[in-house]
Amino acid sequence: MRAGQDELIRDGSARRGGRRALAAAVLVAAMALTSACTGGGDKSSSWQGGGDGGEKAPKAAATISEPAADAKDVPATTAITFTTTEAQQTAVELKDAAGKPVEGEMTADGKSWQPTAALAYAETYTATVTATGDDGKPATATSTFTTMAKPSKQVRVSSFLGDNQVVGVGMPLIVKFGRAIPEDYRDDLQRRMTVTAKPAQEGIWHWISPTEVHYRPKTFWKANSTVSYTVRAGGLPLGDGWYGRSDLTVDIKIGPSFVMTVDNATKRMTVTKDGKKVKTILVSLGKKSTPSSSGTMVVIEKLRHTVFDTMEELGPEEGYRTEIDYAQRLTWGGEFIHAAPWSEGVQGTTNVSHGCVNVSMKDGNWLFSNTRLGDPITVKGTERKLKNGNGWTDWNMSWDEYVKGSALPYEPADATPSAEPTA
Repeated sequence: MRAGQDELIRDGSARRGGRRALAAAVLVAAMALTSACTGGGDKSSSWQGGGDGGEKAPKAAATISEPAADAKDVPATTAITFTTTEAQQTAVELKDAAGKPVEGEMTADGKSWQPTAALAYAETYTATVTATGDDGKPATATSTFTTMAKPSKQVRVSSFLGDNQVVGVGMPLIVKFGRAIPEDYRDDLQRRMTVTAKPAQEGIWHWISPTEVHYRPKTFWKANSTVSYTVRAGGLPLGDGWYGRSDLTVDIKIGPSFVMTVDNATKRMTVTKDGKKVKTILVSLGKKSTPSSSGTMVVIEKLRHTVFDTMEELGPEEGYRTEIDYAQRLTWGGEFIHAAPWSEGVQGTTNVSHGCVNVSMKDGNWLFSNTRLGDPITVKGTERKLKNGNGWTDWNMSWDEYVKGSALPYEPADATPSAEPTA
């Protein structure tokens, strides 16, 4: 089951057949692995060649190390790990008890094969690795094993975004877990979290908290990209006897590049779309006692009409209860872009807000009609710096800072120096 389009928070759902997975029998051409392995006489390898005809045994050999033959209680997320020698071609096949092939793909190092989705619980499977050398003769290794029973303690996996949503170029991918993931298990989980963007873009996962992980590319998403992300958590051990409840896959689309930049020195917002300046908007930012935050934020939610009520927080002397139009949240602390007709006379010259970006009714309507969740806004030159974690502040960190939040070491895609966010 895929994440539904009509929900904001989606449960992960087990998927027996991934659309993007390779066929169950994966052929890796011209792959000669040099790892040590047993010869053709090993019980896990066999050759169906003639005996009396004097035909020579295959030059290639294959051995399956995990799961071991006849293994029981194998995790549902198991990979087929193997070694080969003298192999020009290697194919891996996994079938269930009924003989139905399981979809999967070879790992990047070519030493194991990973099912696309979690295997069924309490099911028997047979893995076959076939290695063919330059003599054209295949050598096979097989392993039949049984997966674990369904665990009683399962961790829910959910995505903030659902299928087919269109979001801004600053939108982080957000995955949440129903239970804190211990640090020792995050690297294994992150290995099973993949992101595919078209066109390809470098990015990384960053753990916001033990229950939430985000992903962002090195620079803003390229306009009109398509992005697919998968979390293969089903059956994965997650500490203290807990296992992932299900796998999750979500497909989204990135919209046009719509970037807002606010300069406190000029009290103006500059708006660019796909790299071209399209509008300049007069603003009023937070007054000195309640300054706006300087930093890079993104639109978190959009409210056509709402009420700001700070009476309980600030008390009767400083608090207020005001109806607001065209509100776009930027921080959890209550900073918004919104229409403020009461400050139109000083917009562009004086800061009078309680930290929000005030614009006119006309400009508020225009912005509200053009923005999407995840569209970025950078505010410059105010008295207060944005605090990381106060909103989706993924872009308020440099790339070097961001990669430190990964549970896996960062491996640069190339030697190009990291760049700050660009449209």
